[in-house]
Amino acid sequence: MNDFAFVRVFSHANPLLVGHVANLLEVAGIPVERRNLTLGGGAGELPPGDCEPEVWVAPHNRARAEALIHDALEGREDRPAWTCPGCGERLEGAFDACWNCGRTRP
Repeated sequence: MNDFAFVRVFSHANPLLVGHVANLLEVAGIPVERRNLTLGGGAGELPPGDCEPEVWVAPHNRARAEALIHDALEGREDRPAWTCPGCGERLEGAFDACWNCGRTRP
């Protein structure tokens, strides 16, 4: 895909955090493109920002993706816990989808 079709919404030196963010967006129904997952070995030879793993989305999904990322990283203590209507799993308020069955929060 070309760089103009997608916009970067998240990057971090920790690939596990980048993977978590990408998974969060995918569960929310936002298609993502993961980039620079294997460039860590280039650190020192390439600028550090060019080596960080990144998450990219289509421009029309940018605002929603950034809001979801912000909520996930900053926490959403103001939202009450909920019970998944699909499987009955009890989930913390920060989650918008069930970890057990993938059903979205009502």
